[in-house]
Parts: sequence; structure tokens; C-alpha cells
Amino acid sequence: MIKAKGCPQPFGADVRRDSVNFAIQVPEGKKCELLLYKAGKDTPEHIFEMPEADGIGEVRYLAVEGIDPGAYEYNYRINKKICMDPYVKEISGYGKFGARREMQNHQIRGKLVVPGYDWKGDARLHIPWNEVVAYSLHVRGFTKHSSSKAAHKGTFLGVTEKIPYLKDLGINQIQCMPIYEFEEYVDGHVNYWGYGPGYYFAPKSTYAAGKSAAAEFKEMVRSCHENGIEVVLEMPFSEGISYQMALECLKFYMMEYHIDGFVVNPYLISWEFLSQDPFLKDIKLMRRDDGFQNVMRRYLKGDENMVNDVMWALRHNSRYDGKCNYITAHTGFTLWDLVSYDGKHNEDNGENNHDGPDYNYSWNCGAEGPSRKRAVMALRKNQARNSYWLLLTAQGTPCLLSGDEFYNTQKGNNNAYCQDNETAWVNWTRLKTDNSLFGYVKALIAFRKSHPCLHRIEELNGMDRTACGLPDISFHGEHAWKVNSEVASRQLGVLYSGAESGDESCFVAYNMHWLPHIYALPSPEKGKKWHLAADTARGILENPEPLEEQKTIEVKERSIVLLVSR
Repeated sequence: MIKAKGCPQPFGADVRRDSVNFAIQVPEGKKCELLLYKAGKDTPEHIFEMPEADGIGEVRYLAVEGIDPGAYEYNYRINKKICMDPYVKEISGYGKFGARREMQNHQIRGKLVVPGYDWKGDARLHIPWNEVVAYSLHVRGFTKHSSSKAAHKGTFLGVTEKIPYLKDLGINQIQCMPIYEFEEYVDGHVNYWGYGPGYYFAPKSTYAAGKSAAAEFKEMVRSCHENGIEVVLEMPFSEGISYQMALECLKFYMMEYHIDGFVVNPYLISWEFLSQDPFLKDIKLMRRDDGFQNVMRRYLKGDENMVNDVMWALRHNSRYDGKCNYITAHTGFTLWDLVSYDGKHNEDNGENNHDGPDYNYSWNCGAEGPSRKRAVMALRKNQARNSYWLLLTAQGTPCLLSGDEFYNTQKGNNNAYCQDNETAWVNWTRLKTDNSLFGYVKALIAFRKSHPCLHRIEELNGMDRTACGLPDISFHGEHAWKVNSEVASRQLGVLYSGAESGDESCFVAYNMHWLPHIYALPSPEKGKKWHLAADTARGILENPEPLEEQKTIEVKERSIVLLVSR
């Protein structure tokens, strides 16, 4: 094993045919040493100095020849402090999730990742934005609960085991919360979610069932792709990260792990800046935005003066600005909690219930928390179904929160960032005891996919682009072609023309009022009649029923009705 000159790029440890190249940024005037350990050992076996005089600017680099990469691990020592490589690609020494390890005792070390995973012809899927039905999950929490019945609970392989379930539901994209190596303790709390500083290039070792997180993560991605499911990573980064590192990180996961897209924090790294990078032009770049969420939550619970905002939310197209539609996400209530609690209940977080968002736009339907009242439970389930209608009949790319489709709960905790336990883990028992909502959502997703007018690729502009007599989208109320947009109105009708896409037209009547209302129906295409295809109470009908009265329809309180033209 001998030291050689090396190259200043790329950053990190680059395993080559006969050597390993090391490059790292070190502030001016500081001493830097490369520490090489026998794999699994806490004492360096070789130490190589990286003199500032041999570097370029703040970049120190060298190559080590005659090294067996699989037999060694590494760290740096900068001014007597042991440091992990910020560009490390895999980490050894963490043990179980939540176990405390000390960098200064050499307990955590970087692995030298040897290229050569057999992708078996895998490639990114490039599913069009308008055809995506996404599903947000936490890799550990998705299968960690004993009820998941996964053989490899809380791991990448655990997610792989659940692919048949996701496919059955109709999901074709998963959005994963941070999967990179993050600090598991922050300010005295377990960092379950994974936000904050991390080693962004390294898949999390405690999310692996075996010895290689990199290999198991690749296996998960490849298996998802085999089943027509894209993999998107949430990459929030932390304050102070350079644009250069963020860009390199996204491109690394795109090329090394075949990742299909990223959810970024636009307050730290400009979405517009990232979207201009030539390497990222054909990847899905997303950013969190709670505009759709807040509008639909307020409309769902019956707030006044929401109709105009709902019209915007229903026609918004995610393709143009990367803003997916979601009503629930990991930050905030689950769907069942959204309809079961008026206020947050975060006492178990140890912050006197001061943490988490105060404004949730939730409604408990008449009782706070668990209830045995039939009327309350029936209303909650009705509201949960309405929530999925609002999400899946909107034009933008929808994203479901894992477990919502079978009433998963966090018992009113709307900020479970530190709850590495059954509070935050998805409880699959609820699916076994009541799978009615799962079947309902599955049918609704299938209906959306089968009707192109509900998920058009282009932005709808209210124009008749095919001279069929109907604009691509039009808004109505209790009177056809006239929207009830007064402050007190909670009623809206939306007609999606299917003419341009060769589809049936769909008319959706939304009534979030606590009273029933009669809607005047716009005329469908010439020679066709309206048929009842679905409503909140019954879900999707196998055989749409022709309406006896073609000019009006009554929509019950807090209900949604969908008609198709045939």
C-alpha cells in the first residue's frame, strides 16, 4: 500500500481499478490526515498526511495504490479532530437505530464502496406527471410495526416486501422521507424523521437488514421499477449547504441509484436554480407547498369563502411548478386525526405541547379524539372519503400519506419527529380490521387513471379547443354555468370535458355544506346523457346508473357526486 499523487476531483473516496482516490475540502491553515482502518476496527492501521502545499485551493487529495477497498474503512483527522468525509458513500459502525456512537473514538467510519451492482437493465421510468399517483412514506416507520408482517421490518427490504400492496392500491410513485445518514439525536430528542445535518451521499446503514445499505437501497429501487413504481427522495438538506454540494448530491443519486425525482426545500435551495441544471432536466423536481393542503382542509370542514380557492386548487397542474397535491403529510395530522381532533396533542414529545403547527384546519366531527358515538364515527369516515375525492379529482399530481388509506392514527400528535415508536409507525392492524377505505381508495385511483379528463397533461384554460361545444373545464353551482362564489357558499360543480382525450366527460358536484343542495346540470355532449358513476356514500359504481332527471341532481350534505356522459 503506497501513497500516490491522486486527483482533486471528484470529492469523496473514488474506488478505481488499481487505487482509491481521496479528495476533501479543508480550510486554509489546518492540518489534514487520512486514516485507514481494517474493516470493523476502531484503530487506524495507516495514516497518510495530506499537506496543504500539495493541494489546490482548499482541496486536499491523494491516491492510495495497492489497497483492497473491501478490506478497509476510512476517516479524516483535521487539526486532531476525527471527521467523516462529507461525501462518504456508505458508513460503518452505527449499529441499531438510535444507538449512540462517538466519532472521536473511531467508532463511525466511512466505507470504500466498490462499484459493480448488477442493475439487470434497470432504468428510470419517466412516468408523465399527470399519470402519477404518489405515496409518501418513512422507510423505517412503514414496516417497523409488528403488524406489518414484514420479514425485514423498518428497512429498505421491508419496503420492497410491500411493493405488491402498493401496486394493488394503484400507486406508481413512492416519495421517501430522508434515507441518507442523518444525526439520530438532535437537541436531546431522537431524530426519527431525519431532518437536519447528515451525510447526504450515504444511504442510511440502520435502514439496511444486512451489511450494505447501498446494495439494499439499490435492490429496493430496482424492484420498484420492475413493478412500475418510481422512487422519489425527499432531500431537505440543512441550512448552510452549498449549491454545489446539493447539485452533486442530486446528480449522484440520479445516476448511481436511478432515482426518479426529488422533493427539495425551496427555502434552502432554489427550485428554479435546480431546475435549470442540464443533468436534472429530465427528472422530477418537486417542492413542498401547503397551498393545496390548506385550501382543501378548510373546504372539507366547511369554512366559508373557499369556493374561488377550490377552483384554483382543482385546476392547478403540478407539471409546471413541481408542487404536488397533498391533504396530509408527515408534518401535521394523519387523515384520521384530521377528522378526529380540533387541536394537536403532542405532550409525549416533551415540549409541553408547544411544538408542531397550531393551525391545522382540522375538525373532530363532534368529539375530541377516540369516540364510540356512531354518528361521530360515521361522519369521520364520510369526511375521510371526501378528502380522497378532493385529492383524486384535482388535476395536479396527487400524493397520499402512508396508512391514511386504512385510518392510521398518531393519536393527535401532529409533529411526531421524535416518536420512533408505535405513535409514528404505521399500524397495519387497522387494515386487517377494516379494509373498506382501502378498497374505496383503490377504486377511486383506478377511476382517475381510466378517465384522462381528470388528469390532463396540459394546464386547463377554460377554452373549447376541439369545437365540441364544451370548454376543457368549466365551473358551475346550483345554477349551470354560474358559480355560487358568495362568502357563505360551500357548493361547486366542475365539468371536465373528455372530447379532446376521447374520454367521457365528468361532472363533479362538491357540497361541503351541512345541508343538501340541488345542482342544475349543464348539458353533456350532443347525443349523450348523464349517468351516476360515484358518490361519497357508495364509492365507484361498477355500472353507472342513468339519471331519471337530466337537468338537476340533489347532493346530500357533506357529499360529492360524480357523473359521466354516455
